[in-house]
Amino acid sequence: MPSPSHLTARPAASLHGAATAPGDKSVSHRALILGGLAQGVTEIEGLLEGEDILATARAVEAFGAEVRRLGDGRWRVTGRGGFVSPPGVIDCGNAGTGVRLLMGAAAGQTLSATFDGDASLRQRPMKRVTGPLTAMGARFDWIGQEDRLPLTLHGGGLRAIDHVQSVASAQIKSAILLAGLNAAGATVVVEPERSRDHTERMLRAFGAQVAVQDQGAGWRIALEGGQRLKGTSVAVPGDPSSAAFPLAAGLIVPASEVTVTNVMLNPLRTGLFDTWRDMGADLTVANLRQSGGETVGDVTARHSRLTGVVVPTERAASMIDEYPILAATAAFADGATVMRGIGEMRVKESDRIALMASGLSACGVRVEEEPEGFIVTGGSVRGGGMVTTHGDHRIAMSHLILGLAAEQAVTVDEPGMIATSFPGFVSMMRGLGADIG
Repeated sequence: MPSPSHLTARPAASLHGAATAPGDKSVSHRALILGGLAQGVTEIEGLLEGEDILATARAVEAFGAEVRRLGDGRWRVTGRGGFVSPPGVIDCGNAGTGVRLLMGAAAGQTLSATFDGDASLRQRPMKRVTGPLTAMGARFDWIGQEDRLPLTLHGGGLRAIDHVQSVASAQIKSAILLAGLNAAGATVVVEPERSRDHTERMLRAFGAQVAVQDQGAGWRIALEGGQRLKGTSVAVPGDPSSAAFPLAAGLIVPASEVTVTNVMLNPLRTGLFDTWRDMGADLTVANLRQSGGETVGDVTARHSRLTGVVVPTERAASMIDEYPILAATAAFADGATVMRGIGEMRVKESDRIALMASGLSACGVRVEEEPEGFIVTGGSVRGGGMVTTHGDHRIAMSHLILGLAAEQAVTVDEPGMIATSFPGFVSMMRGLGADIG
């Protein structure tokens, strides 16, 4: 029996078949939180049931909503029109999106709440969200280290602000907009570069008025305070960040053809697919349709000869979570793939630049690490490495995909964390013909 503390991917002859992408993580968080803030019943189909989302579901329940699982991916949230003070600590586990959006939603309510998380989440900076929320009138008590969890929020009595983003971040924008629902005046967020717009789309689905104006490469988002949300139905599309892993395997394992169905194709989430095509990937989309206000389709990846590229820095916001799997595929490309302007990766669940550079190097790949990015020079990949993940699910999955096309097996530690975003990853990959165990 394999050790539960490790997972190994062995070289595959080829991969074939179709799989369904798990529910989108970003949309799943928002469906639960907005359902909890709304008045009435919200029916959710296709919810991702990973650990991060389950932590958010427990939090929404602690804030006073009724949250029930009805079946596989089917959930019902009955909101009471706002949050109340929770009976205990809100433990967000590893969910960075969950804790930041919950803080924004709670800041507009007259309540106090203490937020905490696991060891990884406790290392992630919080002032990027608490700063603008403080400017709106919320108060925060740092229980331990400043800028880190745990912290206690005291909400209510907010006033609107005009906030100009210094970095394209959907988490910061969303926290401010959710707080703005209960702030006096019009809350405005200006983004010089566009970040994912799931919050704006979903706020409209729950009955809110959100004004979005184009401003060059970015936009201006405005929301009037005092709006009330109404329960609705949400169909969660497949997560392109999760679909990226089996699709990457299809691109790099010889003689492979892999299809992932029901993938969200929001243009602010498909930067990785654009980059792969720039590299020469045989990547096609079929069955385009609309679901839950988002464009979805079935994406097929066939084994391709890839060429290194310079990834445009303006794409970073649309693929910040996908750089680890891009780096893994770049290891098999001809020439160098240059990834810059992605310093945000250093404050994700881990320092993803450092961990990807270390893991790829352990597998014989040439990597040059930079403060705000890295360069991967591809070719044949030896593999054979034992990769330290620091409990980061994307680092683990990226190196396991690498191992399927390397000359020797690749092993990762702490694979249990994969369940935070992709609980069916191993079984899905085995269904396509991968030897992972």
